[in-house]
Amino acid sequence: MQQKKMAAPCGRMASRPLLQFLSRFSRSPVGNTGFRQFSSATVCRAAFQINEAAERANSPWTLMAAVCLQRLPVISADCSPIEQQFKQMLHQIELEKSVLSDHELRLLEDAEKMSRKQADDYDSDEEDSHGDKEIMMAQDLEDIWEQKMKNFQPALRVRADVDKDLTSAERCLADSLVLLAEQEVGDEKLWLLPQTRWQEGETLRQTAERALTSLPAAGFKATFLGNAPCGVYKYKLPKAIRTENSIGTKVFFFKAILADGAPPKTKKAPFLWVKKSELQKYLKPAYMMKVERFILDL
Repeated sequence: MQQKKMAAPCGRMASRPLLQFLSRFSRSPVGNTGFRQFSSATVCRAAFQINEAAERANSPWTLMAAVCLQRLPVISADCSPIEQQFKQMLHQIELEKSVLSDHELRLLEDAEKMSRKQADDYDSDEEDSHGDKEIMMAQDLEDIWEQKMKNFQPALRVRADVDKDLTSAERCLADSLVLLAEQEVGDEKLWLLPQTRWQEGETLRQTAERALTSLPAAGFKATFLGNAPCGVYKYKLPKAIRTENSIGTKVFFFKAILADGAPPKTKKAPFLWVKKSELQKYLKPAYMMKVERFILDL
């Protein structure tokens, strides 16, 4: 009779799902005897990872990760006509409502001293005694500043020779640029965001990082913006080569910002730095439609 009583609970326990059994085991007194306790959250996480790995292994889709590497603007953009008018209006308002600066007050004081010196009743003893020190007038300071301004040569905002070089990350400094790489897809070479195939044991972000570091003679230093993809592009293989185990490819995009400048360019480097408005010249329409959604033209 005792054997039947012992067998009944064991039979019911064996029929329960693994998750329920382990969660019951974690609440039993055995957990206090030195064994590591199991929680339902840990079991759920482990079960989810196992299921996810199994689904990836059995998935007919090839997973890839790509990086959208942007070089942010280096200088401010040129003002539009309406921005220029607004700027001039604010400058005029500020000029009308502002008070005199210390330099302007000094100019008035120097002018008053000069007028007193030119008067017939001028008495030099009334002026402050500076001894043998050389007196620097406010106008003298303005002349020195004026000469320094003439000798100052600002850098050119528009450099025609550099701006036409699509392989240089120093072009179009007032615009945001995106990196394109020439990669082989099947039998043809296409301009794409740098991408590579996902490998077992790594996250999609790690795949995107590897896609960037694996570029030949690149050496780009980038800051990735988050662990979640910002977009996805899916395409199917031609029916002639499509099988049950290989339907197509899913490409997950990750955003990154170029840090510490671009490495020195090499001859015939398979890279292009293009503005958002220039992407349509190099990307296919279906690919372009997915990419332009998350590229900000800052």
